[in-house]
Amino acid sequence: MCGIVGYIGKKQAFDVVINGLQRLEYRGYDSAGLVLIQNETFLMKKTKGKVSDLREISQDLDKTAQMGIGHTRWATHGVPNDVNSHPHLSNSGELVIVHNGIIENYSAIKTMLTEKGYHFVSDTDTEVLVNLIEFMQKSSNLSITDAVRFALNEVIGAYAICVVDKKEADKIVVGRLGSPLAIGMGKDEFYIASDASPFVEFTKEAVYLDDGEMATITKEGVDVRKIADNLQVEPLVQQLQFDLDQIEKGGYDHFMLKEIFEQPKSILDTMRGRLLSSEGKIKMAGIFDHRNRILKSNRIIIIACGTSWHAGLIGEYLIEELARIPVEVEYASEFRYRNPVIYPTDIVIAISQSGETADSLAAIKMAKEAGAFIYGICNVVGSSIARISDAGSYTHAGPEIGVASTKAFTAQVTVLTMIALELGKQTGELSNEKFHKHLVEMEMLPKQVETVLKLDKEIQEIALAYKDATNCLYLGRGYNFPVALEGALKLKEISYIHAEGYPAAEMKHGPIALIDENLPVVIIATKGHYEKVVSNVQEIKSRKGKVIAIVNPGDTEVRAIADHCIEVPAVEEFLSPIINTIPLQLLSYYLAVLRGANVDQPRNLAKSVTVE
Repeated sequence: MCGIVGYIGKKQAFDVVINGLQRLEYRGYDSAGLVLIQNETFLMKKTKGKVSDLREISQDLDKTAQMGIGHTRWATHGVPNDVNSHPHLSNSGELVIVHNGIIENYSAIKTMLTEKGYHFVSDTDTEVLVNLIEFMQKSSNLSITDAVRFALNEVIGAYAICVVDKKEADKIVVGRLGSPLAIGMGKDEFYIASDASPFVEFTKEAVYLDDGEMATITKEGVDVRKIADNLQVEPLVQQLQFDLDQIEKGGYDHFMLKEIFEQPKSILDTMRGRLLSSEGKIKMAGIFDHRNRILKSNRIIIIACGTSWHAGLIGEYLIEELARIPVEVEYASEFRYRNPVIYPTDIVIAISQSGETADSLAAIKMAKEAGAFIYGICNVVGSSIARISDAGSYTHAGPEIGVASTKAFTAQVTVLTMIALELGKQTGELSNEKFHKHLVEMEMLPKQVETVLKLDKEIQEIALAYKDATNCLYLGRGYNFPVALEGALKLKEISYIHAEGYPAAEMKHGPIALIDENLPVVIIATKGHYEKVVSNVQEIKSRKGKVIAIVNPGDTEVRAIADHCIEVPAVEEFLSPIINTIPLQLLSYYLAVLRGANVDQPRNLAKSVTVE
């Protein structure tokens, strides 16, 4: 959601900024802009549309500047247009800003500034912020660094910002609260971005600002301080864990398809060094080091949003069945606002691909204040959730660029499965023999996923038959009810076909009224509750519904009545969500392609929701 790129150093800033903005396109945006700083002059271009449009209108810029900042905007305050696009200038034209996030008290600040004689040309909260900084600077004769700090102490909301002052054109001032910001560390040059993807080709060293921190960046170095009290902070330099080729398409038409096909590797990488079947153990330091606290808890609360929430639902089935520990799964956005009951003995598992999801972060902070133990499951090293958690596990899925999550989801389920197995062993619910058997079965998952991916062409042909559908129903039982939810979400996200996921047994409690010859129904009919699912298929067919079924080898009953069957390997039911998710991802992908949708950047969506 929105993206920031900045550079100060020896290179031509235009290339660094414009290419960096293209690397951030996956975050979702509706306009783009940049400003180059050259001899105390701002050379600025911005436009509604894509980064490619920005590149085209910037051809006449002087490209020799060695300092610049850029932005991709996802509209919050004000419609998408050229005027509301970032960067924004202060009234004097001496300050320029790019900003991610929302300033919640912008209206009161705008009223105050209007009374002081300031005027505004855009509808954005960002223009209000840059003028507040200017007001602070001029009224108290402050440096740009101090002006930014004073202003940020007055605002309420979330932000990541870059500010430049013409009169101090040798520095960029940045700050963050609730919206991520990374600084790439080079030799006499520094990069700024919402995540590390824009600068990974230039440096493997990065500093991730914590909430409530700001930094003044010059060619000589980075000075990090607390916004509240100006105390200096020693920045923690982290090594990036991915390479440039991981954020390129690698010959695939879309990042989403590439990431679907990366799942055998991402699942294997997530298990590597943790699932040791030859030794009969799972080695997860976050669980082992805190096993007494976890085992003494009365319940586990899983909080997440979107696809991660679906992974959490699967986690509930896994932990309750394999370890017999009560689990509740909550939408982070609801959990944080409904005054939940939280005990100091609770274990809160927070799941987020980016580790920056605003609602999840707020929910974690609330649970932490109540004394709960926080266990984070994230994909991004150094992310906010990873830093605020008491313990946790990275998923090792690698960078996920497609907005619709695929490999991050199966990696999350992989981590949750290992946690459930280990807790099952610790509680004594799983015998050593059964535990080892499950480890061997789980170790086979990457190869089994490869088998499913070979159905690519077959699924593409099935998609062709349903490309004109306007609605779709997904049904699953047990472990595969969350898979039905996830399949429906993928279809909605990228093809814009209305889809709903339901427990198969709930079909007769409402959705059956929708079934006719125009409604495709995707039903998961693999091992587990099979006879009940067969009955559901028969009920759908008796009403002329179209059935796409996920089945196991040897199935005869569903094959005899379904319109289309996708055969996947038979696995233990607790492992089936990973296997059964893959064909649903491919089906959604090919339907979106056939309908001409923008697969990697679906409309109105952002990869990481860092504002409420």
